[in-house]
Amino acid sequence: MNIPTSDGKVLFDIIVKKGYTRALEIGTSTGHSAIWIAWALSKTGGRLTTIEIDEDRHKKAVDNFKKAGVDSLIDAQLADAHKLVPQLEGLYDFIFIDADKEWYSQYLKWIYPKLKPGGCFTAHNAGNSYLTGIPEFLKDLKSFTDLETSIVRSSGSGISVSYKVK
Repeated sequence: MNIPTSDGKVLFDIIVKKGYTRALEIGTSTGHSAIWIAWALSKTGGRLTTIEIDEDRHKKAVDNFKKAGVDSLIDAQLADAHKLVPQLEGLYDFIFIDADKEWYSQYLKWIYPKLKPGGCFTAHNAGNSYLTGIPEFLKDLKSFTDLETSIVRSSGSGISVSYKVK
């Protein structure tokens, strides 16, 4: 249920290259992607908020953050993203979603206003058009005329990478 190392490197490289400092992740699982994001944020002086609904995965992720030495960079929320995401305040410059695929389009709609100009919205499994919700999500991405989107296919799952044009 975690991203492969190649995908972690993609996220890391985007954050470091662009100097992003305020990141959000929806779908922590056991923390592999959050650790990659936090490693990058350690280079830019940033912090990550990550959201996981499953208590066992959340506990494992928090333990993994401590083992990786990045726990001070991560605000790990045990919460239902369907309820928490609409309530989030402030702007983010990097967002990664890897949660319930049928909700990707809704997450995009909620998060888009909170994405800074020049910021990056990424989503895992965007290359898997057979997954429920992914075709609709990709269609919805195209409807945002100020998002420049590409699909990174370095893994079989694919990552959509959308930059908000300034």
